[in-house]
Amino acid sequence: MLWTIFVILLVLWLLGLISGYIFGGFIHLLLVLAIIVVVIRLLTGRRV
Repeated sequence: MLWTIFVILLVLWLLGLISGYIFGGFIHLLLVLAIIVVVIRLLTGRRV
């Protein structure tokens, strides 16, 4: 579940980079959220 969210956020972030400066700080917000999801996943250590 968390990996799915991570991939979605990462794809949205990359699309934001490609589209240019339209989204502004939103791109960085998506990157931060994706990193937080990965950190939470690593800290919980749950295996599916």
